[in-house]
Amino acid sequence: MIVVNLDVMMAKRKMSSTELSDRLGITMANLSILKNNKAKAIRFTTLEAICEALDCQPGDILEYRKDTE
Repeated sequence: MIVVNLDVMMAKRKMSSTELSDRLGITMANLSILKNNKAKAIRFTTLEAICEALDCQPGDILEYRKDTE
């Protein structure tokens, strides 16, 4: 499964959810879906905007973990 470590990068960059949602132009609800690993997909444009806002690479945010279920 793909795990979104957005909260980790936000903490490293000392950025609040409100600030990131404002920079990305997305709602707090949609940001929360991403942060809580509830998203089924993410657009490359959104991923690009996140990487730009947090000055990171996609691999800093997305992680593959073998599904053990």
